[in-house]
Amino acid sequence: MTDQTHHDFQARSPRSQTQRLDRARQQEIFFGVAAITRPDGKIEVGFCAHDGTYSMDFAMHCIEAKRDAAKTLSDFVIMRVKEYQNVRNVKCLGAGISKAAHDISPDLPARMWAELDIPTLEFERNPVEGDIITGEVDVDEEADAMARKCVVMYGPQKQPLLQVGFLNEVSVDAAGHAILCTLEQYRNTVRKTTWDATMYYAERLKKRGIRMAFLNATPQGGGVALMRHALVRLARLLGVEMKWYVPRPKNEVFRITKTNHNILQGVSEPDERLSADQTEMIKNWIHSTAKREWVRKRGPLAKVEDGGAHILFVDDPQMPDVVPLAKEIEPNRPVLYRSHIQVRADLVDGAPDSPTAEVFDWLYSRIKEADLFIAHPVRDFVPKLVEPQKVAYLPATTDWLDGLNKELRFADSRYYLDIYNAHCLESSQPQLAFPARDYIVQIARFDPSKGIDTVIRSYGELRRKYYKDTPVHQTPQLCIAGHSSIDDPDASAMFVKTMDLIENEYPDLASDISVMRLGPIDQELNVLMSNAKICLQLSTREGFEVKVSEALHKGIPVIVTRAGGIPLQVEDGKSGFLVDTGDYEKVAEYMYQLFIDRDLYAEMSGYAAAHVSDEVSTVGNMLSWLYLADTMTREDGKKLETNGAWINDLAREGAGIPYEEGEPRLPRHYKT
Repeated sequence: MTDQTHHDFQARSPRSQTQRLDRARQQEIFFGVAAITRPDGKIEVGFCAHDGTYSMDFAMHCIEAKRDAAKTLSDFVIMRVKEYQNVRNVKCLGAGISKAAHDISPDLPARMWAELDIPTLEFERNPVEGDIITGEVDVDEEADAMARKCVVMYGPQKQPLLQVGFLNEVSVDAAGHAILCTLEQYRNTVRKTTWDATMYYAERLKKRGIRMAFLNATPQGGGVALMRHALVRLARLLGVEMKWYVPRPKNEVFRITKTNHNILQGVSEPDERLSADQTEMIKNWIHSTAKREWVRKRGPLAKVEDGGAHILFVDDPQMPDVVPLAKEIEPNRPVLYRSHIQVRADLVDGAPDSPTAEVFDWLYSRIKEADLFIAHPVRDFVPKLVEPQKVAYLPATTDWLDGLNKELRFADSRYYLDIYNAHCLESSQPQLAFPARDYIVQIARFDPSKGIDTVIRSYGELRRKYYKDTPVHQTPQLCIAGHSSIDDPDASAMFVKTMDLIENEYPDLASDISVMRLGPIDQELNVLMSNAKICLQLSTREGFEVKVSEALHKGIPVIVTRAGGIPLQVEDGKSGFLVDTGDYEKVAEYMYQLFIDRDLYAEMSGYAAAHVSDEVSTVGNMLSWLYLADTMTREDGKKLETNGAWINDLAREGAGIPYEEGEPRLPRHYKT
């Protein structure tokens, strides 16, 4: 590759300042990238560095692409952007790329995200701006325009703004401008069997033009939203029509639905009940959004002949009233309900006057018309009231390519740790001393069911019993962190309870326990998980909690409770340790073993990373949903009766691709 530099970046820092900057937090900037192919086959490339207010530097190059123009351009852009960041000690928050540059190098945006941690947004030049004229000035000006367009897509959290558009459809990845992954990258996250089965159903659905729609309460913050962003992203790459809708937010309703959530899990206050007025408020909330947005032409609940979805997935116990409404409009359209929390079936079945039974009776009266009841793969999560032939199992999943899980460069890892410690400083919380000191982490929402008190007691036991004579600087710290969801009003109260416990019972350890509610930056949680020595998940009630699989995928040994679907993900003594809920003494014992026995740690870490099932990945999740969409929208009128089967098993069987010997698979027939 020959590079003719027409104009190089001019901004420079004195060596002494650069050395000081190496020890400081990086300046945050944006990039613009534009490229055109000249008649002689050479590629003109323009760069613009932007500080969020105004352009601060630019460069123009002409490169010769003798063979592979796509790779030549992507290699060159990656090299130049990386060099600019390293030399000037800056962190690029986002990049705008011209459509012409993306057309030349289709993999460039995904490489920017994977290799440099830069979300890259594609923009087309508006026709009113005039034609693109080949020449140095045009590529320079267009790069500047790309940087400016990128800047306006970002919000105060320094992330692309979450967008909910027409019909309250969630506009994933900045309405499609952000390009984070390629289909080939997704293919490489799973085994060939999983990929082939997924493609089998994707091709069938594309040929038939099937429209799928997901509906849940919130577009950001919880596990459901994380899964849905990834699923819609992959659907775009596959070319299948999948859309996602949310109702208009209403805080008064979220307080009710969060209480219902706690009641169903059996972690609510004893006197909390669901009233008739509250059920009416929930119904009115759903109906108001549906009538304004979803039942109109081309809305998800519209009749199929009017552009509505062929199949609906209701993924939230907050929105049961969608089911009867959808069936009233289009009786023969399949509507599937997913129960994504741990329901205390023992309280529903064994205590008919309990708050749990009352809430589930109300819930089931709304969803009983659903064609399937999809639950986390634990039989005890399904009350007897649910018709057995409608029960199917599907685990929660995660995306190996998103900000929560992708591998970060050392420089980016340091950047996000610096951000975390800056947030700690602002909140008067202890900072992490990593890498000087190891730390233990639990990443979860601040929720009554997450066992945060057990986490603190376990750490207290570890420090007071096993490290009582060890200098403080040689002991591990504890980090408890998590995102917040807009439909979770309990988080603030739980945070206060957590701090009270530390201050009242563990004041001697308070300076080593870092407790933080974080914003929507996924990489911040990623770096906390990736650098931890041990990951805890000590929930008392749990649906599945895929954070466990995320830790295992990184090779981080876990210590988890036998709660809900958590044990499905861990092989006791091989990839982690299982303990009874509340047994903080055993947790401390296992933590100490992992700290002092290097061979045990290395063996467990290696086993964990190599034995994560495809079922907990985005592609594995897509396989199950595509199978359901294909099977339940066939014109033969044959009803699908699942009878407690795992959807993944049915999908593999339907595609004629059975599990191979030794292929990692979550345990079946787990009861409790």
